[in-house]
Amino acid sequence: MNTEMTPETVAHEMFTVLHGQPAPVVTRWTYRAADPFAVTLGVRARGDRFVEWLVARDLVIESLNGPTGCGDVRMSPQQVQGYDIVEIEIRSTDGRAVLEVDRDMLRAFVVDAVALVPVGEEAAHMDLDKEILKITRSCAG
Repeated sequence: MNTEMTPETVAHEMFTVLHGQPAPVVTRWTYRAADPFAVTLGVRARGDRFVEWLVARDLVIESLNGPTGCGDVRMSPQQVQGYDIVEIEIRSTDGRAVLEVDRDMLRAFVVDAVALVPVGEEAAHMDLDKEILKITRSCAG
């Protein structure tokens, strides 16, 4: 699929299986140095529109080696019919969806994201004062 890299962003598109469906869907995984603790997971919907979830980068990294997550997003490596995948369960009050992505493809995305911002150096890429200002402005009536 498609991979885009800039000095500030990594984006990989990959086919993902929606559990129980015969045809794969396209997902876009995006990591930005300016938001170093998060990964955006976009699932292509109708009309080339993406429905997006924000997922902790640590969760994505940890999912390559073992089950992780609680609450709305859980991820775990699995072997299904001889394929190494990562199963992604997304829950909401409206229901749940289970996606399956090839583990090697997800690993390639993680490698690129970690090359952009190494694990443990996330805080150095974040303007904490700017983030606090955004939060306080959003709370002001």
